Amino acid sequence: MVSNTANAPRSGFHYFAQGWKLVTLPGIRRFVIVPLVLNILLMGGAFWWLFTRLDAWIPALMTHVPDWLQWLSYLLWPLAVISIVLVFGYFFSTIANWIAAPFNGLLAEQLEARLTGATPPDTGVLGIAKDIPRIMKREWQKLAWYLPRAAVLLVLYFIPGIGQTVAPVLWFLFSAWMLAIQYCDYPFDNHKVPFRDMRQALRARKTLNMQFGTVVSLFTLIPFLNLFIMPVAVCGATAMWVDAYRMKHAQWK
Repeated sequence: MVSNTANAPRSGFHYFAQGWKLVTLPGIRRFVIVPLVLNILLMGGAFWWLFTRLDAWIPALMTHVPDWLQWLSYLLWPLAVISIVLVFGYFFSTIANWIAAPFNGLLAEQLEARLTGATPPDTGVLGIAKDIPRIMKREWQKLAWYLPRAAVLLVLYFIPGIGQTVAPVLWFLFSAWMLAIQYCDYPFDNHKVPFRDMRQALRARKTLNMQFGTVVSLFTLIPFLNLFIMPVAVCGATAMWVDAYRMKHAQWK
């Protein structure tokens, strides 16, 4: 499977759908195993624990709804559930991505080579080990960009009315954008594209990346399917890199 890098990029939904196909390619499946197992262990355990606590958390959260919004409680209750699942899901997916970052980078590297017909760089244990400091530095950069913005949004949850109506919508949109950054960054980082330049490149195609991030966010809400999201999103984002960004930014390490 060789992609023509001159192709015009398609929608973010298309690349997410492609991710499900690409993880099954012969020669690629073995690079999917470690990210997949890590995601199943962390996300599976985290969501099992979460759903055992929702019965207590949701009524406590709804006590903060002001009296003048009580008539909307039938709408606010599902928004509260979605908000908790989104915040919780993004928190644990971030942890999973930190642990799996070297393997996600390797998966993106191998898939890009497969899609373009290029010869992939060395993927031995030493090759992976020497990249770990750079990869972890990049994860810190993403976290430093994310935390102050997330903190502002979390404060909104404690404002009566806004916390139960506007905040969940803003958090979903922010999570969608952050997930686009998280997964698109692997192929960018493989080519040593600076974090700021990567963000600027994504902003230039904001609709494409918001579509991709949105569908990834939605699938993180679906039990069982969310266990497979990490490698699927890495593969989809790598296919998007090949079509939309590679010609301008690519350089092998």
